[in-house]
Amino acid sequence: MSVLPILRWPDPRLSRVCDPVGPGEDLERLVTDMFETMYEAPGRGLAAPQVGVMKRLFVMDCGWKEGDMTPVVCINPEIVEASGAQATGEEGCLSIPGILAPVTRPDWIVLRWTDLGGTVQEQRLDGFEARCAQHEFDHLDGLVTFDRLDPETRTALEAAYEARP
Repeated sequence: MSVLPILRWPDPRLSRVCDPVGPGEDLERLVTDMFETMYEAPGRGLAAPQVGVMKRLFVMDCGWKEGDMTPVVCINPEIVEASGAQATGEEGCLSIPGILAPVTRPDWIVLRWTDLGGTVQEQRLDGFEARCAQHEFDHLDGLVTFDRLDPETRTALEAAYEARP
């Protein structure tokens, strides 16, 4: 196991749409390393492109900071349904450290994915779990939190990020 380097915005790889994971790809080492990297960072989610792997895969564990470890591996995820109701919440990103951005997203989603064992899963996610999954899913489509902001807020937060030491 090893902690992987996390790409920082504006690395151009963070703006690329990822390729699907193909059948039979061995992901165990990558997933193990991604979880180790996420916990060390410390974050609650990490997408493969954030560690330079341009595949449709993310890991998340929304409860570990409260002591309730619930690691999830999402391979080739799809959002199959989303709430019409929206909520705005502060989001941080391991690729844009030190910046919290007000992002508006659906309150809940239904996520379908394949787990590491090859089983297709589908679950309704609410609250923070829904926000986290949508954030990580965005990375697979080449989006970061800045891409979800109005131009004025984006300009201000980009300037704050670039001014950091």
